[in-house]
Amino acid sequence: MTTGQLLFEDFKDHVGSVFMPSEAEYSAVPLTLDEAELLPANVTPPGMRPPFSLIFLGAGERVLPQRLYLLTHEAMGELAIFLVPVGQDARGISYQAVFN
Repeated sequence: MTTGQLLFEDFKDHVGSVFMPSEAEYSAVPLTLDEAELLPANVTPPGMRPPFSLIFLGAGERVLPQRLYLLTHEAMGELAIFLVPVGQDARGISYQAVFN
């Protein structure tokens, strides 16, 4: 599993790639990184990461509950990310992770 602080730069080049939940119960719900964006910050103290947001898209109608997930990515390995379902449209269910 990846350890250390996750940064916007870790994700920005992986938009469009798939992150798979590691738990068997949720493994049938692949999550595609749909957006990675820096969030406005009035002042980021020295040594602190700038805040950012990730939006994942899960195909299908199954809504994953809000919680911490272990997600596996081909290039990034296994990551622990807290996901919150934030919407649904014709493409699927959207989940957000905010890092501040």
